[in-house]
Amino acid sequence: MNAELTRRELLNRAGAGFGSIALADLLIRQASVAEASSEKLAGLPHFPGRAKRVIFLFMHGGPSQVDTFDYKPQLSIRNNEPLPFAKPRVQFGQTGNLLASPWKFRQYGESGAWVSDLFPNVGRCVDDITFIKSLHGSNEAHGGAMLKMHTGSDTFVRPSMGAWISYGLGTENENLPSFVTMSPTLGHGGVQNFGSAFLPPIHQATRVGMRGEAIKESGAAINNLTNESVPNSIQASQLEFLKDLDRLKRPGARTSADAEMDARIESFELAFRMQTEAPEVLDISRESKSIRRLYGIDEDATDNYGRQCLLARRLSEAGVRFIQVNHSYWDQHRDLKDKHLELATQVDKPIAGLLMDLKQRGLLDDTLVIWGAEFGRTPTVQGASKDGRDHNPHGFTYWMAGGGVKRGFSYGETDEFGYYATHDKVHVHDLHATILHLLGVDHERLTYRYGGRDFRLTDVEGRVVDEIIA
Repeated sequence: MNAELTRRELLNRAGAGFGSIALADLLIRQASVAEASSEKLAGLPHFPGRAKRVIFLFMHGGPSQVDTFDYKPQLSIRNNEPLPFAKPRVQFGQTGNLLASPWKFRQYGESGAWVSDLFPNVGRCVDDITFIKSLHGSNEAHGGAMLKMHTGSDTFVRPSMGAWISYGLGTENENLPSFVTMSPTLGHGGVQNFGSAFLPPIHQATRVGMRGEAIKESGAAINNLTNESVPNSIQASQLEFLKDLDRLKRPGARTSADAEMDARIESFELAFRMQTEAPEVLDISRESKSIRRLYGIDEDATDNYGRQCLLARRLSEAGVRFIQVNHSYWDQHRDLKDKHLELATQVDKPIAGLLMDLKQRGLLDDTLVIWGAEFGRTPTVQGASKDGRDHNPHGFTYWMAGGGVKRGFSYGETDEFGYYATHDKVHVHDLHATILHLLGVDHERLTYRYGGRDFRLTDVEGRVVDEIIA
């Protein structure tokens, strides 16, 4: 038996006990900051950003733009008629004639923005919102479209948008991660949608819950955050021993294995620091009754998503740089009327509550709130029930609020039925470039060298949509 214990063997044997331990010197110097996890890159931001943080409200599955925020009266006028122009060459499924929206649209606010009856509460917030009605992507399938929206690539493993922002700007709070995702799905690209790929692993998202899990009264749990069976003093000794082994075994030149080890130690440090602050941030029990009502908490339909939106506000207020709040599953190839109504009811009040809460706290000005999905849906009908719509990446709607975007503004257009983006088109790469710009980052200069070339979130494309910036 080999008596020599390498650092890698130590991790393999004792890794389960390291989920929440920190280096001993962290206990001595509480003010120290982990270099890769909490310090921004030198020189960033590239210019003063309008936003300090992002809350991404992601509607997994693809809400229908023509049933929510892209009003198309011609759909009602020409209901059940054939589409008068060609459908895309590549389609996810076959669709039939035009299908009128089951919902009425109304104008809201001083801006007069049209919003369907699915989102009456968000409708009352339109004067704080910029609608982008001409977004378009390149993939008709959920998996590819999800990856495109989250990583900028639908074919290769690339870092997610939150990981890029974490890498560039770091966190505002050393005791919390810079990137959190709530209730993510493990399908349709899975962890790649919130992973760090070839960026240092410290920049991948910290998961709070999973799809289908209800958020509890005390907040949400982060798995493996604490180790109740081993005192902090023992944990600190274990990691100090690991550091000693690392110093003894590490060769003169730094290797990729050393970088991997550094990243794992950094994650241990962060986990320890999170024990002191994360449980309190994730505990919403002391929020006032009025705030709970604002988010729809304790109401059957809105309770779960309301808790997630409130947690997003608390995390952003505490200094988390990028928070994604996921909601599923907006994929109505049939039962559009019933399911879109059910899903919109779950999120409409909590989203409006989030916007109002951020605004009343003075946080909306420097918090960029984004709403959208991997694609939209066709204005043509799908299914024998005549009550469904297929995937549509060719023209769909996103909206943004706060963080330096114009208020009460609409940009871009689709055709008269809402199938294709036709005017002031915004590609996914343009969306990413604009988000980075609002954070003070030049998307062409935020790069990481890997495999012999420099990579960036926007690949070799992307333009900042200056027209939506206030």
